[in-house]
Amino acid sequence: MVRRTTVVTVVALALVGGACTAPAYVGARDAGRDVAGVVAPSAPPASPSASTPARAASAPARRPNVMVIETDDMRVDDLRFMPRTRRLVGDRGLSFENSFAPNPLCCPSRASFLTGRYSHHHRVLTHEQPFGFAAFDDRRTLATALQGAGYRTALLGKYLNGYGQQRLRRPAAKAGQSSLRYVPPGWSHWAAGSDHLWAAGEQLRGGTYDYFSLVQNIDGRIVGSPGRYSTDVLGAQTRALTDRWRTGKPWFVWWNPVAPHHGTPREPDDPAPSLRDDDTLVNWLTPARPEWVKGRFDRRITHGSGVPRAGSPEAVVGDKPRYLRRLPELNRVEQRALTRLTRQRAESLYALDVQVGRTLQRLRRTGQLARTVVVFTSDNGFYLGEHRKRQGKVNAHEPSLRVPLLVAGPGVPRGKRFDPATTVDLGPTIASWAGTRLPGADGTDLRPTITGGDRGWTRPVVTEGVMPETAYTDVRRRWRGESAAVRASALNTRGLRLGRWKLTRYATGEAELYDLATDPLELTNLARDPAHAAVLRDLVALHRQYLDCAGAACRAPVPAPYAVGARRNRLVTQLQASAVRDYHR
Repeated sequence: MVRRTTVVTVVALALVGGACTAPAYVGARDAGRDVAGVVAPSAPPASPSASTPARAASAPARRPNVMVIETDDMRVDDLRFMPRTRRLVGDRGLSFENSFAPNPLCCPSRASFLTGRYSHHHRVLTHEQPFGFAAFDDRRTLATALQGAGYRTALLGKYLNGYGQQRLRRPAAKAGQSSLRYVPPGWSHWAAGSDHLWAAGEQLRGGTYDYFSLVQNIDGRIVGSPGRYSTDVLGAQTRALTDRWRTGKPWFVWWNPVAPHHGTPREPDDPAPSLRDDDTLVNWLTPARPEWVKGRFDRRITHGSGVPRAGSPEAVVGDKPRYLRRLPELNRVEQRALTRLTRQRAESLYALDVQVGRTLQRLRRTGQLARTVVVFTSDNGFYLGEHRKRQGKVNAHEPSLRVPLLVAGPGVPRGKRFDPATTVDLGPTIASWAGTRLPGADGTDLRPTITGGDRGWTRPVVTEGVMPETAYTDVRRRWRGESAAVRASALNTRGLRLGRWKLTRYATGEAELYDLATDPLELTNLARDPAHAAVLRDLVALHRQYLDCAGAACRAPVPAPYAVGARRNRLVTQLQASAVRDYHR
């Protein structure tokens, strides 16, 4: 294992010029662009007939329908378990190879999708009160922007954590009221999963995360689907809706299945709780699956996705922050449990893949697919053993931060893109397709990259999150040397993801610095390495410019020494992907 990683490092040094410090690596930006795929215009031009007036021939093409399929806790490498999605979306369009959820947690990530803002800007910092659904200001979102532009809009499935249970804070006239039957502004059709905690005397049971008892607020009515698999329910609802909307105004559908997030009911083949070597109990969190898919990947999946076939995922953690240093290596019982967890996640995604296939084929048969942009993504990634983290998200290592992003539809060429894309960018991009804009967005419109090719990694991904560990939430130790506003924030992990470098800072004063060109697996923390002290100082200073950014300030280019041209960025990204596959093979 070590020998293979060493070979990767040698290749990386050759690609980046052999230097270990930033100025020697980047130099001047690449003069040319490396365009992956065939470049096509943003919308297919009309083909006027001889009788068509010239004025009509130059009229803008019809605005597309937009369908966003957003999974929950799906890793980038989980796409291998979804062949229909890869064929019907990925092979028809573009795969973004550097796609990230800047705050890798369900609720803040989904709020970022709806607003085009980082979580420090929209203030939905986590899923717990007071920062979950109740903290979200829904008066101006992607839904209201699209509805204002003449679109029909619909949400089906998961919304924001706490919806249906937490009480409203906005609008002021409804402050303190229950959110159980609340329908936010901007939605023509609302079929959101409910997180309501049902009391003993109430008739309904289940909710968003009960795979066989989904409860939804459908346009103000509380509706249950007991005994039906929620992935199938949402797929059927999506197809029925798009059938009804096949003519007339364009539509936007946000389809939110919960797979592969853990959920009830517990099943007989779930891995039992097990003990770490420090006697801490691990409860393995699994999704429920229909019977027909169980066992499908037993031969194919022989070990957890985040660990090598043999040996430790990370033998040395002395250079890591304390929350990782305290984790023992995975024992054999945990390794077997992690294998079963990976299989169950794959099974839940395969069940979703069937529904994606049926839905896109239905759009094709009803004549809608050719005028529909389809976006497939996830709200965050997930650890499956990397850095000794058995499961989870929140932190900014690549398994948690990276998300799949496939885009296909009218005007979208085929191929790959290596420029950075984030959850924060999706709202502005979809608004642009609809011929409108998302007010106050921090993200950027990705359409120039989609249609024109990669331009290089010139802007940062601003990472942030709220860790639950006491040492990181202690307000007396938070963000020494930073402004009062930063110290007052509940965000206790923040950083920057650049084309080559990644900096993560913690409220305790700890830091992680990685050179992803030579260490794509983030195994060697350089934050205390004297040879990288200048890089650390530069990136800390740069981080202070972005950590509370808003609007255009979030899109401001990074200094030339830390920008990476399109061609070199592609090579570093491909190297990273190859190293990850090799290490975990």
